[in-house]
Amino acid sequence: MSPPDELLALATAIAHEAGAGLRDAFGRALEISSKSTPTDLVSEADLSTERLIRARLEAARPDDAIMGEEGDDHPGTSGLRWVVDPLDGTVNFLFGIPVWCVSIACEDAAGAIAGVVFDPMRGETWAATREGAATLDGVPVCARGCEDLASAMVATGFGYDAGVRESQARVLARLLPRIRDVRRLGAAALDLAWTAGGRFDAYYERGIHHWDVAAGALICARAGLEVHALAPAPPADSGMLVAAPAIAGELLALVSE
Repeated sequence: MSPPDELLALATAIAHEAGAGLRDAFGRALEISSKSTPTDLVSEADLSTERLIRARLEAARPDDAIMGEEGDDHPGTSGLRWVVDPLDGTVNFLFGIPVWCVSIACEDAAGAIAGVVFDPMRGETWAATREGAATLDGVPVCARGCEDLASAMVATGFGYDAGVRESQARVLARLLPRIRDVRRLGAAALDLAWTAGGRFDAYYERGIHHWDVAAGALICARAGLEVHALAPAPPADSGMLVAAPAIAGELLALVSE
């Protein structure tokens, strides 16, 4: 099996290539269609970028499996699987909001081995391996270490379905008086990366997919954050919470009521 650093180097190189193409396409008129709801959009940029990432991975690692947001799963025989979100923050991308990224992780049966979240508009590369430090552009980072929920800056996201949003609004109304403030970027992988780097103290969201969080959750864990699965809260599906250890339990209780 390849060392984690080699897997991370491959993921980073591919994410940079993919991100450069997306940056060139940003602001152009693109062909758009919807997926699960009329507000759940996909563009030709998502599709072409995933094709590029898949082609690069298949050329470099033909025996590995691939899971991607926009394509069918590709089976493998090596015991490794790549988890790809070619454009996390598609709606931001299409509206001209410069908050979106490329997320690539490699995992085995025990979980993520290596992961990278590349933010092309800021030129920021967030990364980690299972045994290594979380890094921003190669420099180790750590979470902010918030000690009091009342002072916490918390990131979250909302689903596309109206019923899910209604349930998420109830959770937010319960949470908002108990924290410093809330932010909603619209890109889960960046929410996670920014939490790892101390720009947020915590992040939670239900209804996310594995490709949204596979890389970011590893980066958060290696930055010293607690990572918790959130059980489904119908109509919202399962999700994830990451937070500084001192506030994780209290926050988890609030969003699980």
